[in-house]
Amino acid sequence: MAVLVAVALSLLIGGLLGLLGGGGAILTVPVLVYVVEVEPAAAVAMSLFFVGTTSLVGAGVQARAGRVRWKIGAIFGAAAMAGAFAGGRLAHLVPATMLLVVFAAVMLVTALSMLEGRAERATGSRPLAVVQLLSLGAAVGVVSGFVGAGGGFLIVPALTLVGGLAMQEAVGTSLFVIALQSFAGLAGHIGHVTVDWRLALLMTAAAVVGMVAGSFSGAKLSADALRRAFAWLVLAMGLFVLGKQLPLPWMVFVGAAVLSAALVITRKTTRTPGRRHA
Repeated sequence: MAVLVAVALSLLIGGLLGLLGGGGAILTVPVLVYVVEVEPAAAVAMSLFFVGTTSLVGAGVQARAGRVRWKIGAIFGAAAMAGAFAGGRLAHLVPATMLLVVFAAVMLVTALSMLEGRAERATGSRPLAVVQLLSLGAAVGVVSGFVGAGGGFLIVPALTLVGGLAMQEAVGTSLFVIALQSFAGLAGHIGHVTVDWRLALLMTAAAVVGMVAGSFSGAKLSADALRRAFAWLVLAMGLFVLGKQLPLPWMVFVGAAVLSAALVITRKTTRTPGRRHA
């Protein structure tokens, strides 16, 4: 039963990746750890395979529509691969509890970033900044390889703000970068963990179906409403994961602070006139 639930959730995660160019992968590790009860370190490695394969398919779909900027993706992706491999090698040195705490923190930052809608600020007309792309790529890669997330919530804003890409191009290029860095991160984990390849392939196949459907359905849905709803879902999951690891007093304090910040950001964005979210 748990495997069937995980497959159904994988379909949803794939759809979110196709719609947003990132973000959905942040749910993969919690699904593996809390639904299928996979050991955290192995869950991170499986998540990277899941994310890499799914994103590669999504990048192919986006490339057919002319939405992948290969040069910028290759520059950013090369640095991200190096960072992801390093993150993957470092992850096995960290206790499982600390790994989940770091992962929960990344989830909370993801949610707040998506609520704020930072990617929309780009104009798509800024010149290419190679040094900044390499620096950001390496940083995003380390995070991805360490916690098993695709990092699309960081890549899309970076590609729009630093790479000068329009939102649709950033989404397509992000999937290409996510695929590169995810496989590099997986390589950093191999040898330190035991991967259940049958489960990984089953969940990945479901996610690929969701990815293709999401890529073709994006134009028919409100990206603004979807992004905000997903941000609150990630926020709830992040607090849930954190609550499993922290003592109750600390959890109450952190939860109150994060929810307050989320409400402030939500009020700020909804009151700003003429603001649009991609």
